[in-house]
Amino acid sequence: MLAVNAIDVFYGESQILTQLSLAVGTGQVVCVMGRNGVGKTTLLKTIMGLLVPRQGTIVFDGHEIGHLTPYERARRGIGYVPQGREIFPSLSVRENLVLGARRKRPTPESLDYVLSLFPALSQMLGKRGGDLSGGQQQQLAIARALISDPKLLLLDEPTEGIQPSIVQEIAAVLQQIKGERTRSILLVEQYLEFARSICDHFYVMEKGVVALEGDRGAFRIDEVSAFLSV
Repeated sequence: MLAVNAIDVFYGESQILTQLSLAVGTGQVVCVMGRNGVGKTTLLKTIMGLLVPRQGTIVFDGHEIGHLTPYERARRGIGYVPQGREIFPSLSVRENLVLGARRKRPTPESLDYVLSLFPALSQMLGKRGGDLSGGQQQQLAIARALISDPKLLLLDEPTEGIQPSIVQEIAAVLQQIKGERTRSILLVEQYLEFARSICDHFYVMEKGVVALEGDRGAFRIDEVSAFLSV
């Protein structure tokens, strides 16, 4: 599904990622963890095409995509929920969802699907995005990414600053998506219990490289948290 192969990524002359490689299989949920500033968001932005690696390749669905724009990558089937949600606060919930569709308008089936995942949004379709709570905005951001039916969903810290009840709802949605086995998820997350509950495979980053990786059975909270402590 996705293979990131030995990428080097810079901001100006500062190297952020060094020979970094990871893989996400079809239907897998893969979690990336690490302290702030180690390059997790940079990794997602590079996969999405917002940053360009100086070396290495990114292969998605059997094709090298390094030459594609973010728009073209979205058209190929990559959905992205950035840190901070970045919904359109002056637009309604419905309008935010429409903008997420790859077509001019979402199909009734795709709209029904995302509203079945987040039923609270169905009661708020006419409400301005900026009037939603932080947790509701996060649900909207995930729904907006899913309405285009991506093959791969990139999520950047979806639980950050979210009330526990909505964290549980987001976890249930991701488990449902995982159970469908039709799309893959690459998740950047700091909440270790959340990450362990959902991941099939995990990577821990340190100073722009992979310091630890393994399958879910090898996920030890104390071992991973040692990399997250200051």
